[in-house]
Amino acid sequence: MNGLTLHPMKEIRIIIQGEQVKFVTDLLDNIKATGYTIIHNISGKGHHGFHTAHPMFNEMDSLVMLMTVVPQEKVEPILAGLKPIFDRYSGVMFVSDVAVSRREHFSAPSSDG
Repeated sequence: MNGLTLHPMKEIRIIIQGEQVKFVTDLLDNIKATGYTIIHNISGKGHHGFHTAHPMFNEMDSLVMLMTVVPQEKVEPILAGLKPIFDRYSGVMFVSDVAVSRREHFSAPSSDG
């Protein structure tokens, strides 16, 4: 029986204010992350207390979570790019080890042909 081969990658979850989404998506695009997921209007409790989503008032004030899966070598450039956001605004980021079965979906195509 043939099983799937798993390949190690890193998952990055970024929780920020909605007004910072374009900055983060531009960063991920520039670093050539092959994709990301955006979840708007999240609620939760953290360092600054409980935050409730209020999407009907102003989506820019609500919390947003962006998730991406990248190879290890893209983690440091992403962290460096996010530093200005976390130096100036509230937010949090998590980096986790994950394994994917279709590595080519998460890595830029090589120029080897």
